[in-house]
Amino acid sequence: MKVNKEGYKIIAISGVVCTLLWWLIRHLLISHAAMSLLWVSAVVLVLFWFFIVAFFREPKRELIHDPDLVFSPCDGRVVVTETVVENEYLKQEMLQISIFMSITNVHMNWYPVGGVVEYFKYHPGRFLVAWHPKSSTENERTTTVVKMPAGHRVLFRQIAGLIARRIVWNMNPGEQVVQNSCCGFIKFGSRIDVLIPKESELLVELGESVVGSQTPIARLPKA
Repeated sequence: MKVNKEGYKIIAISGVVCTLLWWLIRHLLISHAAMSLLWVSAVVLVLFWFFIVAFFREPKRELIHDPDLVFSPCDGRVVVTETVVENEYLKQEMLQISIFMSITNVHMNWYPVGGVVEYFKYHPGRFLVAWHPKSSTENERTTTVVKMPAGHRVLFRQIAGLIARRIVWNMNPGEQVVQNSCCGFIKFGSRIDVLIPKESELLVELGESVVGSQTPIARLPKA
């Protein structure tokens, strides 16, 4: 299993902490009767460390290109499909598709479409639970707009949640980006909003599970 570089430091620190905790428990539990508890604590700490490692797993996936489709930018579950007014940059009605990532999901992020990064901004903010309606406008987040060769503009937001306290991004204004290539990472539970032309054909339903860079979530209108 390949591990994303964003996890190296956390994995190392958590490994040291788990080892120190086990050493401390071992020296406190000196009686023979407590030996079973010592082994239980060792198993729990090892499983916890493996959970941290698994969180930063980096799956190998087929790189799909289809300019007519918008792909899911992350693994997770669809929690919003509605028409909204986008007020930050595009200033128009858009179809919003929001995907919630639980702590068990892969937390890599991928570009839902290819083109040129026309706009990017990082917003500091709050840490409401990621499925809260106000998280899209009040939480710590990034906003990226990709202009496609056909002229469509697609906006997506990486949104930090209650537990997630760090967003990692790879995009810069003016950069040419490839559909379904990696664009960042959000550490622990979080959410991504994708805003597309409102005339697009929705291909997913509320509650549906999606796979980042593999599941098409919408079909764009003909330019």
